[in-house]
Amino acid sequence: MAGQDNGPMDQEPSLLNSSRNTEFNVPSRFQNLYPIGIGAQGAVCGALDTKTGKNVAIKKLSRPFQDVTHAKRAYREIKLMRLMDHPFVIKLWFASSPQTTLESFSDIYLYTEQMDTSLNHIIGNSLDHETLSFLIYQMLCGIKHLHSAGIIHRDLKPTNIVVKADCSLKILDFGLARSVGTNFMMTQYVVTRYYRAPEIILNMEYDTKVDIWAIGCIMAELITGKVFLPGTDHVDQWNQIVTKLGTPSEQFISRTNESARRYLNTLPVHEAPSFEQLFPDSEFGSAEGQPYGDQPSLTNANARDMLRRILTIDPLERISVDEALNHPYIPRSWIQESEVNRPAPVPYDHSLDEQDLSLAQWKQLLFQEVREIQAETLAE
Repeated sequence: MAGQDNGPMDQEPSLLNSSRNTEFNVPSRFQNLYPIGIGAQGAVCGALDTKTGKNVAIKKLSRPFQDVTHAKRAYREIKLMRLMDHPFVIKLWFASSPQTTLESFSDIYLYTEQMDTSLNHIIGNSLDHETLSFLIYQMLCGIKHLHSAGIIHRDLKPTNIVVKADCSLKILDFGLARSVGTNFMMTQYVVTRYYRAPEIILNMEYDTKVDIWAIGCIMAELITGKVFLPGTDHVDQWNQIVTKLGTPSEQFISRTNESARRYLNTLPVHEAPSFEQLFPDSEFGSAEGQPYGDQPSLTNANARDMLRRILTIDPLERISVDEALNHPYIPRSWIQESEVNRPAPVPYDHSLDEQDLSLAQWKQLLFQEVREIQAETLAE
């Protein structure tokens, strides 16, 4: 590591070269590093924090300063992870950089609780109703906490949800999150295609209901073991939606923009199959559709009804997060006040997102943020 300046916390950093040639250079308090995975936002390794005795996941952000978009996303993710305080939402424990000057600043490491795997690796396993319901309950609580701060996640998908063996989960990756009611616009291509709500595909105004739609797509995937709406492009994604869920109402179509309306009116009308056809009893592993264990509300019929109310094309008619939490498929025994109605976090100031900052300015903001986190940790 010649030529790199080490951070103030340690004289000898811990190093790891993963199989994908991603090098980790972190403070020496983090030991026994080993690769976990690599994705679009960066590589992740596991380690032991010798100061706390806890296992941590360390993500090295992938080229955070390659352009303004990546730098802004990194800043937003760090700020939101610091603000969040909910058992089902990932929280930032620490951040570091091996560089100590703004000029040399190039690497950012984010430290969080280490989970066992992503939800993506659970898909394909046969899940009983209790497990499925509990997973959905946690997603709803976590998303409600984000929404209470006026934050829309916008990129919920199985790879952005991590779980432990006891079925506890945490939502992560806030790089695409935005505040409700801001002028910060996005292209539909930003959101992972399979989980895009209809209003995003059609470039309509949208709100927190896009996260509810994504949870419905994830729930369907957990039941069937495969992607529910596997569109090959944004046009095919829409075709997947109307083929499986039917042509939307005229009232919905009337709220789309002129070009979308013209296109939608050229398409054949699709009658919606019943949810019994889309999700037959055989998908649940219970041909009779009997209740699960001592939870009489955990039935195939209630699971289907929740999916039907979530996977509603018109967001004005789609179930809200509060309505979903009160649905019979979420047993009252799951409900914990500290999870469902946790105090809202301090709102994130998205005004920075709307400013035309240069890459150098974003880099300076990120440098200050990481140094502040490191200083707080040293003071503990």
